[in-house]
Amino acid sequence: MASSLASKPFVEALRADGVTGLGFRPSDLRGLSVQVAIRRRSCPPRRLEVQAIGNVFGNYFKVATYGESHGGGVGCIISGCPPRIPLSEADMQVELDRRRPGQSRITTPRKETDTCQIFSGISEGMTTGTPIHVFVPNTDQRGHDYSEMSIAYRPSHADATYDYKYGLRSVQGGGRSSARETIGRVAAGAVAKRILKMKAGTEIESNIVRCPDPEYAQKMIDAIDAIRVKGDSVGGVVTCIARNVPRGLGCPVFDKLEADLAKAVLSLPATKGFEFGSGFAGTFMTGSEHNDEFYTDKNGNIRTRTNRSGGIQGGISNGETIYMRIAFKPTSTIGKKQNTVTRDRQETELIARGRHDPCVVPRAVPMVEAMVALVLLDQLMAHLAQCEMFPVNPVLQQPVSPLVNGPLLSSKLAL
Repeated sequence: MASSLASKPFVEALRADGVTGLGFRPSDLRGLSVQVAIRRRSCPPRRLEVQAIGNVFGNYFKVATYGESHGGGVGCIISGCPPRIPLSEADMQVELDRRRPGQSRITTPRKETDTCQIFSGISEGMTTGTPIHVFVPNTDQRGHDYSEMSIAYRPSHADATYDYKYGLRSVQGGGRSSARETIGRVAAGAVAKRILKMKAGTEIESNIVRCPDPEYAQKMIDAIDAIRVKGDSVGGVVTCIARNVPRGLGCPVFDKLEADLAKAVLSLPATKGFEFGSGFAGTFMTGSEHNDEFYTDKNGNIRTRTNRSGGIQGGISNGETIYMRIAFKPTSTIGKKQNTVTRDRQETELIARGRHDPCVVPRAVPMVEAMVALVLLDQLMAHLAQCEMFPVNPVLQQPVSPLVNGPLLSSKLAL
């Protein structure tokens, strides 16, 4: 509140036009000093709030994962799911079975059924539009396998950096840094994939590395076997393809579709690289070689003759197939002797025990598909909310319609 110490008659006198009633002009008051008092209202003290970060993904279709490798269980809470979507635990279980451990000799021997339970958000086999709570219990924990790792850091693992950040860590199984955290992502991805396509489109797997070429698949199996028996590990590359993606997904600048995809897949454990379209190979081309020329197909649709853009231009999907490659490093926890240091800074040697994948790539395939599905659904919901609230421009736009039959996402991998 502000107030002036000048008297009311004095102020009224200054308002007269021309000469004031006091016999002088306002310009004669240039040297007059006016004091103003300001009184501030008292405000309640601010409270510092620390919000949980790093555990929630998405803006419209939100997924929060929880749980640790050797805790009571893991899972997720899905918010923003549209109502009236047919969904059951069996639908999620199909995807969870693709990533579960103990499937073959080239995956971790940990025996978990990864049986999911849906605690909320489903009524009579249909989603209700309220949060969906999914829980998967841990049943085959062996905490004693990590006694050495409670003292010494595993090279290239998150042990040290978790200590650097938090000042303590969950030793058994690596806690939240374990790939077991991805169970919640895969469960949520199953819901996203169901919404994105007209039918389940379950992939029929013909071999244990999920390579579409049987000859190369056997070579990969042999390579993993050779490394596994030596107590070592190997990395690889997952190629993910998304077909029949509607045009218009993605937003300019900070929410470009490829940027969201990169963040999503690089948030997976053991990822080290991401490229889409021509990727790094495109840097060796000229513009005339790299550009995707447009043409009109027999149905009158604008298409591109090549697809070096990878289905995304200007951060927005153009209706062509989206394809990307994700690099996974060799598993950090291995059975060979390595030099390291202890938590009290003493140099030592470590032979890690426990049950670990000799190659994470086979089980990473459903994880990649889940994260890509979550991004596409989130961007689809954003697009519908902004660009299809009113009728579209039929000359330039195509409304989002039900996708054609068949799988929206498919993946393959290479070592």
